[in-house]
Amino acid sequence: MPFHRFEDFESNYLTPHLSTGKAPVIDGQYMYFCLLHKNAGTGSELHYHPNELLIFPVRGKINAIVGKDRRVVKPGTFVHAPAYARHSMKATEDGNLQYLYIKDKTWTVVGLAEDEAVPDKAMTVAEVNQKYQVGDKDKHQKTQGKSQAIIEGLPVCFHPILDDLEAPPRSGRCVNQIEGERLSFGFYEVPAGYREPEVASAHEVFVYVLSGSLDAQSGDEHKRIGPGDIVHVPRGSRYRLQVREHARYATVSSTTWLEDRLDNMSPEEAEQARIHMKPN
Repeated sequence: MPFHRFEDFESNYLTPHLSTGKAPVIDGQYMYFCLLHKNAGTGSELHYHPNELLIFPVRGKINAIVGKDRRVVKPGTFVHAPAYARHSMKATEDGNLQYLYIKDKTWTVVGLAEDEAVPDKAMTVAEVNQKYQVGDKDKHQKTQGKSQAIIEGLPVCFHPILDDLEAPPRSGRCVNQIEGERLSFGFYEVPAGYREPEVASAHEVFVYVLSGSLDAQSGDEHKRIGPGDIVHVPRGSRYRLQVREHARYATVSSTTWLEDRLDNMSPEEAEQARIHMKPN
C-alpha cells in the first residue's frame, strides 16, 4: 500500500543507550523513513553511524551538533549529516521535539557511540531495546578499536529553507532540493491548482505533507491527502501530485549511488548491516 500515516506504525526507541529518541519506522527498499520524538531537554549523546542522515524538524527546536558546528535549529531548516559524521540532536528546554528522520539502508538505524569502532555485526532496533533501557550509556559494551566518526573538516550541514512552517504562502511554486551522496531532500511550496506531471520515478520516493491538500497517485492507487499523510513511491512506479489547496510538503528520494550500492551488496555485507530489502 503506498499511503501511510506514522500513527499507524509502532514507535520504538532507536538507540536507547545513546538517545531518548523514539520513532515509528517505515521501511523502504533503500531508506528508513521515520518521525522522531524527543521530550523537552532530552536527546542524543554525540554519536555516528555509517549511513547518511537527513533531518527536518516539524515541531520544537533542536540543539544540534554536526561535526563541531553547533546551532539551534527550528522548523524550516534542513540538517544533513553525511555518513560517519559525528552529531547530536537534543530538544531545547522550552518544548518537545519532532523531526523527520531519514537514513539510507546501508546500515541499521541503530547508532554508535562517538568513540567506538564499527562492529562486525550491527544491532537491530529489537535487539538494542532488549539489551538496554533509555539512558544505559554506562552499561553499553562498546566495540573496541578505532572510531570512524568524522569530526573535523565537514562542510556546512545546515540549510535554512523557510523562516517558519506557518509563514505566509509565497506567490509561486518554490522548490528547494539538497542532494547528498545517498539521499536527496526536497521542500516544495506549491499553489492551488498546480498539477505535477505524471512520471515514472527514477528513484524510490517518500512524500510527507506538511500543510494543504493534494490528490496523489502512486502506481494504480489514488487518494486525497493532507497534513501528516505519507506517499511511498517505489522505484520505477508512476506517480503524480495535484495540489488542491496551497501545499507545503517534503520529499526524500534515493540516489543512483545508493541504489547501486544496495543492489550489489553481498550477503555478508547485508548481514553485517542487518538490513533487508523488502519494504513495508
